[in-house]
Amino acid sequence: MKSIRLSDNVTVHPVNDFWSATSVEPSHITNFEDVTSYGLNPPDEDRLLALQDECSFGWVTKDGSPMSSIVNFVYRDGLFYITTAIQRPRVKALTRDPRCVIVISSKGTGITVSQTVTYKGTVEFLSDRETKDWFYPALSARKHTDADKAREYATMLDSPDRVILKITPVKRVSYDGAKKAEATRLAREAGAI
Repeated sequence: MKSIRLSDNVTVHPVNDFWSATSVEPSHITNFEDVTSYGLNPPDEDRLLALQDECSFGWVTKDGSPMSSIVNFVYRDGLFYITTAIQRPRVKALTRDPRCVIVISSKGTGITVSQTVTYKGTVEFLSDRETKDWFYPALSARKHTDADKAREYATMLDSPDRVILKITPVKRVSYDGAKKAEATRLAREAGAI
């Protein structure tokens, strides 16, 4: 797919099967109303996904209200995986309406600027042995650097009434505070602020 130039400083590029607005060249700004040109570049997004192990996972309840929870995740081959017990209300809600959202921020990762990415997607429930065998150890290793604790955690997750949610992203929106900071610096140097 080809890139599309929207303005002098914004071009939309195909990134990881999603359309993403990223700035082509730095230019100064006069306010913070439009931050769409400050999207994450693919290497920065990959770094964020590798360093962060928590996300806010959201779904829609029966009455149409939004609900979310902070959960651990594994990102693999362009898909997100989380787990929950089948008696949780979110399972019933997502069975009824599989639309969901995942929000990931750089807080707590050691990344020194504010970065975030939001993925809109759909859920599929998995409970097969093959998925459990790779997912539980992978999730546990992200949470625990000690091998014994990771093994214990994986064992505790592998219970009969637990399912794995595979989230397929269909849209993404991202933000890189470093790009906004650079545009602010250029505005300051240009005397615009």
